[in-house]
Amino acid sequence: MNLATLKTLIQNYTENNETTFVLELDDMIKQAEERILRFVTLPDFRKNLTGVLTSGSKFLTTPPDFLASYSLLVTDGSGNKSYLLFKDVNFMDEAFPGGETGLPKYYGLFDRDTFVVGPTPNGNFAIELHYRHKPESITAASSGQSWLGDNAENALLYGCLVEAYTFMKGEADLIGLYDQRFQESIARLSNLGSGLDRQDSYRSGHLQREVA
Repeated sequence: MNLATLKTLIQNYTENNETTFVLELDDMIKQAEERILRFVTLPDFRKNLTGVLTSGSKFLTTPPDFLASYSLLVTDGSGNKSYLLFKDVNFMDEAFPGGETGLPKYYGLFDRDTFVVGPTPNGNFAIELHYRHKPESITAASSGQSWLGDNAENALLYGCLVEAYTFMKGEADLIGLYDQRFQESIARLSNLGSGLDRQDSYRSGHLQREVA
């Protein structure tokens, strides 16, 4: 399902082609995408990124499409690799009050755009960040297509219809119906994610799954 098809379906379901409504369709779609991303974690949303911790700086910028981290791996000067332990920023302040330096052992989310590590790096260290990324919105893709549009049509459509009827201040019963169908689609999508995350064909055999 591409963007043009999705917009047509929303307008057909709501029987609404009013100018203001049509102009707000992109925002409704993005809100539905955000809802889906809050509910499900899929292998397709995982990403790896390499970079460098700079000597003397305890801060590391998060990627533009960052949602949440899975792990941060650091390589020391001898090529030894170790995973940093995720800690709260308050722990960092208490553990390294004097700006102690060395090979970082911990990292935390300072704000949505920045990681903080401790102790402060005493050299330039290569890192590999494994994180959950925010896939490109179907509204922004030059192709008019996205992973959700191709693989989670029902979840995306019903999520959009909930947003659309909420925008229109539609009947509560109808909003409830579409939200129920959205939740059902999310449940199937979550099952897909759980199966792919925790099993492989060698150990578990092939599992038939229904895509939302």
